[in-house]
Amino acid sequence: MARKLLLEHINVPGINTLDVYRQKGGYRAVEKALKTLSPEEVVEEVKKSGLRGRGGAGFPTGMKWSFLAKPEGVARYLVCNADESEPGTFKDRYLMTYIPHALIEGMIVSSFALGANTSYIYVRGEMMPQIRILEKAIAEAKAAGFLGQNILGTGYNLELYVQPGGGAYICGEETALLESLEGKRGNPRIKPPFPAIAGLYGCPTVVNNVESIAAVVPIINDGGDEYAKIGIGRSTGTKLISASGNLVRPGVYEIELGLPVEEFIYSDEWCGGIANGKRLKATVAGGSSVPVLPANLTLKLANGEPRLMSYESLSEGGFATGTMMGSGGFIAFDEDQCIVRNTWNFSRFYHHESCGQCSPCREGTGWMEKVLHRLEYGHGKMSDIDLLVDVSKKIEGNTICPLGDAAAWPVASAIRHFRDEFEWHVKEPVKSLDTNYGLANYAEPIAKAEVTTGN
Repeated sequence: MARKLLLEHINVPGINTLDVYRQKGGYRAVEKALKTLSPEEVVEEVKKSGLRGRGGAGFPTGMKWSFLAKPEGVARYLVCNADESEPGTFKDRYLMTYIPHALIEGMIVSSFALGANTSYIYVRGEMMPQIRILEKAIAEAKAAGFLGQNILGTGYNLELYVQPGGGAYICGEETALLESLEGKRGNPRIKPPFPAIAGLYGCPTVVNNVESIAAVVPIINDGGDEYAKIGIGRSTGTKLISASGNLVRPGVYEIELGLPVEEFIYSDEWCGGIANGKRLKATVAGGSSVPVLPANLTLKLANGEPRLMSYESLSEGGFATGTMMGSGGFIAFDEDQCIVRNTWNFSRFYHHESCGQCSPCREGTGWMEKVLHRLEYGHGKMSDIDLLVDVSKKIEGNTICPLGDAAAWPVASAIRHFRDEFEWHVKEPVKSLDTNYGLANYAEPIAKAEVTTGN
């Protein structure tokens, strides 16, 4: 059985309450950090752990903390990004729902490390049940002396607040989140200055994802060196994966980084294979904003070696033959799924969620949605396929925030790996309306002799 650090006690009755959480070792990290470690020592443990941001970017957490400016007499803030709006991702919501004190404890330890006396958890506005759960957990923690003034008699003060979000995907981008938290429209800011210098209310600020902050608890309990022993290479520790799509057992899984992708999909310990006896066609490994991969490149690298669930292995080969870990939103498509339709669906989402601040994103996402709609509904032309590639190139890298990239990458990768399916939609406009293209010739290890199109 794989080692679990965040979800070990997830099924214990009452683990959402302070009493049961403490019975299972909860808040030991707070006592250890505040009573025996300095803030600098906590940061050092996180650095030694090799923990990387679990929200999508994968930037080393300890390094991010060390960038925080510390001018004399100026407040510092820690903000937890619980906006979780990435399609295919639901692990943070799961964590907040069933073991909220893991996040609260992580917020206390992390705030102490950063010298923050006021911290916020910014939760997606639609997640009202989770907001209420967190508010109740904060009240329990405060009543027990883990929040407020002079925590555990150490002289450290911390107030923790839950803030409902603006209900927009763009508010998951850290500077847009800060704008929303200040009561403004959630538009991304131009950087620099970065939040570590001028963030919330113009003060030094760190923004971290829910899972990243919760992971600080086992790091402090067991030590950064012990945490670094889990995983593979620079992908240390465990990772929560939101598995969905055509799987026998979709759900939230905690894996040790380095697990083979094939084992994750097909093993009875994890997803149990593709549902209904179907065959795997493609995957989106890290939420809708990462490149889609066909089955053969999902299971193996271009050189034939097994692909692993790690930051490095998933990105091996660049965008030509690889993808990204992203937020861990793992979506599996079986042989009956239409790549054109799914790509159009992603583009609809990004067009809707674009804040409109940057012309390439505002206009380009709309163009991609329209052209993909034409292809899906039998009105496409061959030139539309290259037009989509051209538009995606004009968006990528030309926007203030990564939403433009997030919209462009799925489209470009879908055409790169599944161009024959796009062309079939043009050649067979009537047939494509009610018939799936099938696996075609890109879903090894299926023999070409077995493959048919238009099935």
